[in-house]
Amino acid sequence: MDVINLWAVLVAAGSSFLLGGLGYSPALFGRAWCRAAGAAEMGQGHPARVFVVSFAFALVAAAAFAVWLGPEPPLVAALGNGLVAGTGFVAASFGINYQFADRGVRLWLIDGGYHAVQFLLFGAVLGVWH
Repeated sequence: MDVINLWAVLVAAGSSFLLGGLGYSPALFGRAWCRAAGAAEMGQGHPARVFVVSFAFALVAAAAFAVWLGPEPPLVAALGNGLVAGTGFVAASFGINYQFADRGVRLWLIDGGYHAVQFLLFGAVLGVWH
């Protein structure tokens, strides 16, 4: 198996982490997410644990996506695969779970949209940085 670029994976995971910080902030979708989720406020767990675990999951997702793309993916292919992974796999899977959990469309749009953009960012980073 060809080796993936670990630095690109770290940057991709970091971009996901930054996207979440911005997207789920009160400046963008944080308040709407709280209302849709029925939460009084965002991130009620211990902040250090939430950030460490979230980054670890972003790292796993970025590494798995990098393995799926293979070494030196063309940018257009990486972006296309990011769109497929983010919307077709992750957001669609959230949609199934949210139906059974009786969660609303607005919450699905926020969470599914985050992952669609997350995987597009992964594709951008991994497609540009060989």
